Amino acid sequence: VNKRHCFTNVNETYRWHRPPTGENNMKNAELNQRRQDATPRGVGVMCDFYAERAENATLWDVEGNEVIDFASGIAVLNTGHRHPKVIAAIEKQLKAFTHTAYQIVPYESYVTLAERINQRAPIEGPCKTAFFTTGAEAVENAVKIARAHTGRPGLITFGGGFHGRTYMTMALTGKVAPYKLGFGPFPGSVFHGQYPNALYGVTTEDAMNSLERIFKADIDPKQVAAIVLEPVQGEGGFNIAPAEFMQALRTLCDEHGILLIADEVQTGFARTGKLFAMDHYSVKPDLITMAKSLAGGMPLSAVAGRAEVMDAPAPGGLGGTYAGNPLAVAAALAVLEVIEEEQLCQRSQRLGQHLVEVLQQARQTSPAIVDIRAQGSMVAVEFNDPKTGKPSAEITRQVQQKALAEGLLLLSCGVNGNVIRFLYPLTIPEDQFTKALGILSRALAQ
Repeated sequence: VNKRHCFTNVNETYRWHRPPTGENNMKNAELNQRRQDATPRGVGVMCDFYAERAENATLWDVEGNEVIDFASGIAVLNTGHRHPKVIAAIEKQLKAFTHTAYQIVPYESYVTLAERINQRAPIEGPCKTAFFTTGAEAVENAVKIARAHTGRPGLITFGGGFHGRTYMTMALTGKVAPYKLGFGPFPGSVFHGQYPNALYGVTTEDAMNSLERIFKADIDPKQVAAIVLEPVQGEGGFNIAPAEFMQALRTLCDEHGILLIADEVQTGFARTGKLFAMDHYSVKPDLITMAKSLAGGMPLSAVAGRAEVMDAPAPGGLGGTYAGNPLAVAAALAVLEVIEEEQLCQRSQRLGQHLVEVLQQARQTSPAIVDIRAQGSMVAVEFNDPKTGKPSAEITRQVQQKALAEGLLLLSCGVNGNVIRFLYPLTIPEDQFTKALGILSRALAQ
């Protein structure tokens, strides 16, 4: 990456200085107690330290300790914390206006961003885009659009998929704990097929057969509005849809008049080495949902799709008070410029390849590593207990803990919690990336 964007005030040693628990650790400890007293346990918190500032791929906590951020706020910061272009765009918009509600008084930047996404989205024919606030909201609106266009109720998603925490998106999500525990009943007419997974012997044929079983046992395909899937499952473990699976889905959808919806909330904006994960496939979806790294940390999501499909809802059927907030839109326009100017798609591929090489080297001496999956910088490593051959969330936690002890923040995922996913900013400086991979190698070796 161009050195002028490798934020110069990042400490070159990237040390992690966690002091022992005691008087020197009181700020974090006090905040933890205040959190427990003031907020519900349902908002799960992973770390016991509290962010004070951040820049590019580095976080500093309230006690001055620093950590290399391979979480990126769950895939939100492909362009890093506080990218100068994103900050400048937000500051400029802040001096103009912060809110009008686009449906009341519109503004040009919303239209400009829609035009730019329409040009880039892998959609067949004329494309239109609408903006919302969260990924779950984008998925909910994609469902509304699909039902309005087809006049059908049914939805098919896949085991292991994650689509959000609202009621409709919980129904679509193919993982119970922790997302669905105690929250039922859920909206109906939602059915789950199998997602291909080579490690567990689930082939494309198996997955397509599971859809045929749904058509025979649960719902007539002529009553299905859409099939919704992540091209690369996020929470499910970074499982990548085979090309033949995507082609088979497109053929099936065309046969029965079903819309194909690609949930790219986590995969979008250069993470997989292309702007969208669907750019890796020869087929195109009818609708795409996006969020996370769209706006560099600002809350913004979108649905893009075939124009005639997007126009199905009547005026007033789509929108929201904060949907397409002007500050977030300004940030998103800057993000698209950064991705292009700094060639982040190409850099995603190169960084991901380097990481995979490190993981493959570790696999030679670590029997716990059973699979490495990667598409660009959407990389994951999966662990099983060598003694039992079963998925091991405990080994995953140990690797996370050992890495954090040296100042590297990692996230887990997977239906069994036995996968580590890597979500570093694609703008991370080279020397810091090398430092992080050294920490990772030592954590895996232990």
